[in-house]
Amino acid sequence: MSLTVSNDLLDQARAGEVDDAAFVACVRDSLPYAWSVISGLVEERERTGAEFADNTVPPPDEAARGQLLRCLASDSMRGALERHFGMKLAFQNCHRVAVFAPSATEAHAEFVTARSQILNQSPELVDC
Repeated sequence: MSLTVSNDLLDQARAGEVDDAAFVACVRDSLPYAWSVISGLVEERERTGAEFADNTVPPPDEAARGQLLRCLASDSMRGALERHFGMKLAFQNCHRVAVFAPSATEAHAEFVTARSQILNQSPELVDC
């Protein structure tokens, strides 16, 4: 299961629209490793003023890797986090997460190319 959903949030979803802040809190609480990686990158990017910040450190275990995959493969989770942080998220392989300033359109466009994906490959990442 991707998320641990409270009864209140489930009731909210059954009644209609889900509050973005409540959904983001659910993601944060359900996927703490993914949250820590993404929020840490947001802080790094803001601190440095760079166009983007990215993570190149593999997750410590399969459970952590699974959190990143579930979080970033979900359009709704990714979208909610992008709105929450005011950043664009991108993902390569099973752990290279990047956060981009909204103005970093060229850097983001380059990061998501087939060329960048291929250059980010290595033998140890074949079965990650």
